[in-house]
Amino acid sequence: MTEIRYRLQQVRRVEGSLPGPRSQQLTERRASAVASGVASSVPAWAADVDGGIVVDVDGNQLVDLGSGIAVTSVGASAPAVVARVKEAVEHFTHTCFMVTPYEGYVAVAEKLAELAPGDFPKKAALFNSGSEAVENAVKIARAHTRRQAIVVFDHAYHGRTNMTMAMTAKVMPYKQGFGPFAGEVYRVPVSYPFRDPEGMTGTEAARRALLQVEKQVGADNVAAVVIEPVQGEGGFIVPAAGFLPALSEWCRDNGAVFVADEVQAGIARTGAWFAVDHEGVVPDLVTVAKGVAGGMPLSGVVGRAEIMDSVHAGGLGGTYGGNPVACAAALGALETIEEWDLIGRARRIEEVVREELEPLASGTGIVGELRGRGAMMALELVLPDGREPHAEAARAVAAECLGQGVIVLTCGTYGNIVRLLPPLVIGEDLLRDGLRVLARAVHRAAR
Repeated sequence: MTEIRYRLQQVRRVEGSLPGPRSQQLTERRASAVASGVASSVPAWAADVDGGIVVDVDGNQLVDLGSGIAVTSVGASAPAVVARVKEAVEHFTHTCFMVTPYEGYVAVAEKLAELAPGDFPKKAALFNSGSEAVENAVKIARAHTRRQAIVVFDHAYHGRTNMTMAMTAKVMPYKQGFGPFAGEVYRVPVSYPFRDPEGMTGTEAARRALLQVEKQVGADNVAAVVIEPVQGEGGFIVPAAGFLPALSEWCRDNGAVFVADEVQAGIARTGAWFAVDHEGVVPDLVTVAKGVAGGMPLSGVVGRAEIMDSVHAGGLGGTYGGNPVACAAALGALETIEEWDLIGRARRIEEVVREELEPLASGTGIVGELRGRGAMMALELVLPDGREPHAEAARAVAAECLGQGVIVLTCGTYGNIVRLLPPLVIGEDLLRDGLRVLARAVHRAAR
């Protein structure tokens, strides 16, 4: 593997309590200027970020096990991303691709078509956020099939727009008070091995879901089945083997579009370019965002050319979609993933996480499961020696870690998941240091 050189010292260091005085001052300014509906989980304010370290405005160095929610996979200041962005802004920041097009948009679309699963002609369209990508995938599927119904799953998270809120399962904080939501969205059970009946296979879980679709929606009415191959906000749920292939086959047999929402799990995060690659599943459409552009706002839908071309001219787009600077960043990020073998590093991160954290499952009584793929791993915390969700423990663990200078995130329908999304460029020594802080925090929560 290519040796990665860092600008900042990759060492955890906290002086005093968090947040420090400068962060506290900024929090006071924020209170009078920023809408209270915008929340932050970490009270320390960032000043510099490199590799696996976030330096706050008080000079503390925090281990980053969150990557801005799986965005800065190549690091928050990767040299190739920085260089391409600098070159791009020296020429122009915007023209709107729908007015005066530019090569960068085409280059990103070509690269996504090359990387996406499937040995058939593919095309792409670019947008700004994951929510936009998912919503446009729905538009494309409806245009192609001339059907309306969209099938989604329990524990799903697809975004914060009206359509994607309807597709998202969790009410708080994403949907509470924001309805009514878009119609023709139908939710069915997902494969959740930790909570499914013991011994249920992926094929059986798929049949459970699809029978509900057939009886309550009607196969001939389904435009698309949309699923995260590894569910993100819902709890880093990895479906049982066979679940995704069965969904894909059903879509093929019934003329529906199979959409893999790879916004969080895609772009090398799970130790493959896309999470569906682990089971050899070939979706009709794939949505991407987060890690695709090294921190710049960019998303896309990529898939079968004949499906992508179903929409009339002018039916897709947006003023900022595929912004030239974001496209430049994406080309730098994708180049970095390949040159630094970050797919291999994601697999190594999983090995290290399992080495450090698997003993917690048998040694604490509150870790129901360690699961995930690559650099998308999570602990499901439960009440002692049971399966009831333990959200209080998850909050306590995250707070304890932050106090020791380690950023971890929580998630899950029940709020009981501690999720790990380290940058793929994090050094192994720093990763182990952060994981050992986490392990100690779990032991304390268990006591």
